[in-house]
Amino acid sequence: MTDTASTPLPLAGVRVLDLSRVLAGPWCTQTLADLGADVIKIERPLRNGAGGDDTRGWGPPFLRDRDGRDTAEAAYYLGTNRNKRSVTVDIARPEGQALIRRLAAQSDVFVENFKVGDMARYGLDSASLLALNPRLVYCSITGFGQTGPYRELAGYDYAIQGMGGLMSVTGPSRREIADDAPGGGPQKVGVAVADLFTGMYATTAILAALRHRDLTGQGQAIDMALLDTQVAMLANLGANYLATGVAPQRAGNAHQNIVPYQVFEVADGHMILAVGNDGQFAKFCEVAGRPELAADARFARNADRVRHRAVLVPLLAEVMRTRAKADWLSALEAAKVPCGPINDLAEVFADPQVNARGMTVELPHPLSDTVRLVASPIKLSATPVQYRRAPPLLGEHTDEVLAQAGLGDEEVTALRAAGVL
Repeated sequence: MTDTASTPLPLAGVRVLDLSRVLAGPWCTQTLADLGADVIKIERPLRNGAGGDDTRGWGPPFLRDRDGRDTAEAAYYLGTNRNKRSVTVDIARPEGQALIRRLAAQSDVFVENFKVGDMARYGLDSASLLALNPRLVYCSITGFGQTGPYRELAGYDYAIQGMGGLMSVTGPSRREIADDAPGGGPQKVGVAVADLFTGMYATTAILAALRHRDLTGQGQAIDMALLDTQVAMLANLGANYLATGVAPQRAGNAHQNIVPYQVFEVADGHMILAVGNDGQFAKFCEVAGRPELAADARFARNADRVRHRAVLVPLLAEVMRTRAKADWLSALEAAKVPCGPINDLAEVFADPQVNARGMTVELPHPLSDTVRLVASPIKLSATPVQYRRAPPLLGEHTDEVLAQAGLGDEEVTALRAAGVL
């Protein structure tokens, strides 16, 4: 797809000045960019072999060039920065700060994920930029937010998963494996979900603030914190604790509130059985050849199945091991009982449903013929997502963006000679 796509995009005309890096901020701004915003990614100039978003070097794996050799573009970076333009600016320099203020005066949204106080030292905090541009939506993303006793601490996804309670409910249950056994104890989620959820909540907040700005003419500051997001995304487990005062424990691959809703071993591997209500449980028991279990007072209702989990699950596990995965999946799907395989990523990206939904996209890239990326899951009927640009090279659009901002060639040349760009 190209920049000449004719379908209007919902965020066309919205300019985002993006001073974020790594994951939470870039995930937010990539979503805004997919929806049509002009996202200008501000990065550190290259100095002594280092510069730009840290994730450019977070590999292997790296993008390979046309000769099959690794480039300097890590797959991690590529997965979070499409549809953006990259501009290098040294914001530690007064000239760089002045340049950011000039760009912010022409922008609708400003996103940053520096430590609390850093932006104020540069004169780029929300109060300063909102005084310059009262219509600006200014979004700060930090580990712990702009207030509270931890506000000055750095926050990272892994630590936030621990502090925010997620790791206390993730990993094998003590019934399955002791904490001190290999593979036992609390575990993090396989991807940085605190960062990713914060990026998505930030996207929602920015869209709400833009709506408010369009109605009132007033911009505002948004204070997003990884810890806040992690606490919020505990969802039913957080509600369980607040309702009872009892902290939920790790349940392994089982569900805290539904039984049977977990991984089971089958004759040739493992699969997921996700019974969501009593009717589905009765259907499962019919397929399994154990209809008497659904009539048993200990198991007839979900609340009873949860209370008698320790009795029921071993009985189901014995039955599940008697048949192969394909046999179970076919029979249970025909009976409308929720179930599924456990795919690795090769199987995911070969899945006909994933392919039918267009969940990969290829874009031309200056260092390779194409770069293959995971597509956006957003499906809009009138204003579909467009893939306009590959993740940019460091500083690829510096001259272009600064010219659009009104800087002449001589001014840009002088800034580059002074090491500001």
